[in-house]
Amino acid sequence: MSQWQPNFEQLLVTNQSMVFGLALHFLRDRTAAEEIAQDVFLALHKHLHSVTCEEHVRFWLRRVTVQRCIDHARRSPMVSVALDEAHEIGIDPPENDVFLRERLRKMIGGLAPAARAVMLLRYQEDLAPPEIAATLSMPLATVKSHLQRSLMQLREKMSPRGSAVNG
Repeated sequence: MSQWQPNFEQLLVTNQSMVFGLALHFLRDRTAAEEIAQDVFLALHKHLHSVTCEEHVRFWLRRVTVQRCIDHARRSPMVSVALDEAHEIGIDPPENDVFLRERLRKMIGGLAPAARAVMLLRYQEDLAPPEIAATLSMPLATVKSHLQRSLMQLREKMSPRGSAVNG
C-alpha cells in the first residue's frame, strides 16, 4: 500500500479557487479574501505533513478558511462591496435575474458569521449538514438550526412585505 505524497503546488492549483471563492463570498471584500486565501495556504504548507489524502486537504482548507473568515468578520466591520468579479472564482452564476442574485448576496452577507458560514458551505460548496457540522466543529442540530433560521429570514426578506420594508 503506497502512502499519499502531497504536492503543495498541485494542491494550491487545485484548491485556490475554492478557498478564494469561499472567502470572497463570506467577506465580500476582494482584498481581505486574497489575504485570507494566502494565509490559509501558508498554514497548509506548514501543516502539510498532517494531511493524509486529497479529501482531507479539502476538508482542512474549508475548515481553516471559514475559521479565518469568521475571525476576520469579528475583528472588522462588514464591508459592503458588490461582487462584480465573482464570476472569476470558478462558479458560474445561473443565467437569471442579476438584481435578485445581488440582493440575495447582500442578505447572506448580513447574516451572523456562523450562519453565513453554514449557508455558504451548504449552498456554495454543496456540503451536506453532517459535513458542515464536521467542518465547523458544530453540533449537527446547530447546523440545521442555522440553515432553517437563515432560510426563513431570507424568505421573509424576499417576500413582498419584507421587500417593501427592506428594499
